[in-house]
Formats: sequence, structure tokens, C-alpha cells
Amino acid sequence: MYNNRVVLERVLPIEGKLDLRATLRPLHGVFRSDGWWFTDRTSAGPATLRVARGSDGVRGSGWGPGAEVLIERLAAIVGLEDDPAAFQTDHPVVAALHRRNMGARIGRTGRVFAELVAAIAAQKVTAAEAHRALRGLYRSFSEPAPGPGDGLLLPPDPERISSAPYWSFHEIHLEQRRADVLRRVASDAGKIDDLWSVAPETAAARLAAYPGIGEWTIAETLVRSHGDADAVSVGDFHLKNSVVYHLTGRPRGTDEEMLELLEGFRPHRARVVRLLHQLGHAPKFGPRTTPRNITRY
Repeated sequence: MYNNRVVLERVLPIEGKLDLRATLRPLHGVFRSDGWWFTDRTSAGPATLRVARGSDGVRGSGWGPGAEVLIERLAAIVGLEDDPAAFQTDHPVVAALHRRNMGARIGRTGRVFAELVAAIAAQKVTAAEAHRALRGLYRSFSEPAPGPGDGLLLPPDPERISSAPYWSFHEIHLEQRRADVLRRVASDAGKIDDLWSVAPETAAARLAAYPGIGEWTIAETLVRSHGDADAVSVGDFHLKNSVVYHLTGRPRGTDEEMLELLEGFRPHRARVVRLLHQLGHAPKFGPRTTPRNITRY
């Protein structure tokens, strides 16, 4: 059991605009009435971070053996190391969105393996299936996090994932393909987590060496772990249509068209994608994708 007393606290002044909810929403934490809660298996041990905004700035409170690690990352996590003003464009749609959302920054968690697990859980499935699979991974391969956050769990334990038999994944609605990818990367979790210290391009190249890890999975990982403002999730079912629709008015598009339209926004393509996401999906045609029954796989 962990002591529930706060181990460390830190308050950071805010320079410029900061929409804390918009910045933290993509980072796989939990919003509660008293702040945003986030857990990690740091190099120093398990840790929990609570982030709240006060009159004096952003306050981070840490619990557990790894609290100091998360407190040191606080500025990066809440996006204070990101500079939205560095992005300039004269595109009428994107420029207007950017002006209205200067406080929506891109945070970076520094936890590569945990973000990779979440991305693998979401490979080639609906959002509901992805959420169910990730919830199952936490339920089956984790334990309570330090601190007073009732019900908070640490990210799934790589050792338990790598040694688990296939049937244990089947029970949480993960078919053999995703289960095999998870076990493969879990056996190398230490090296994967070490990628937080290298440039996104280097991390992407190393992740691509693992079978079952493609462009979409890498982008979904690095935009969170590294705050990669240029990562584009190529292969996403909805993204190509949304980008093409909001930039051209055409309701359908291809990944190639999407990349061509985003090319002029380098190195801020992920930032532009997040801005366009606020406008919603492209118009839908045809039947909705239905969840699969993985007992057939």
C-alpha cells in the first residue's frame, strides 16, 4: 500500500493562453471535480499526478515513488513547453480556428510504452471497441496507483502482458493479432520507454521496426508521448475524410489527398488536425461500422 500524503507539489506560472482541458483531454488521463489525474510507471517507480489550475498558475501534486519524475514533467504535460504562436498560416479556415484556440496546446507525457499500448488497442477498430479493449487491459494487467485517487490504475504492466497467454486477451475482446503485437512490444518495454529522450523522427523509425506497428500507431503514440506537433495518423478511417472535407468541401478523400493538403502546414500538421477536429466529422454516408465479434478470430 502507498501513503496517500502528497509527496511533492509544484506551481507553474502561465505565460500566454492555456486551455487546460483542451490540452489534457487527448492524454489518457481522468478528469474529476478536483482536477485531472494521470498515472505512470516511471523509472523511479509508480506515480500519480493531479493537475489543477489556480489563481497562481498550474498546480501539480504528486504521489508515489516516482512523483518527482512526473512533477519534473509537469510543464511538458500541460503544454507549457509548446508554443502555439510559432504556428502561422494564412489559410482562412485554419487561421480562424487557430486564433480562437491559442490556449489549446500540445502536451507530451514522456511515457512511450503506455501510449503505444493505447494505440495498439485502438488499431483497426471502432472507438467503442478501442475503449473497451484498453479498459480491459487496465483491469487485467494493472494495479491501483499511489495516492488518494480512488479507482485510479497504473498503466498496464509490460511484464504481465508479455507473459500472458492468448486466451487472457481474448477475454477482454482483443483478437490474436493485436494480442501478439502487444506481447511483442511489452517484451521490449524498457527500450521503448527510453525513446522519450530521442527526437520524434528517431523514435518513429525505431518503433516502425516492430511488426504490427505502422504509421497510424506511431503517430497516435508520438503525438502524446513526445508532443509531436507534426504527427499525422495515416490510415485512420475518419481522419482523411474530415481533413479533405474541412479544407476543400469534398465529403470524401484519401490519405494521399489528406497529406497533400496538410503538406503546407509542416511542422504543425498534428496541430492543424486537432483544430479541424473541432469542426466535426465529414458527412456520413452508408451504414455505420459495427463492432466485430472477436470470437470468430
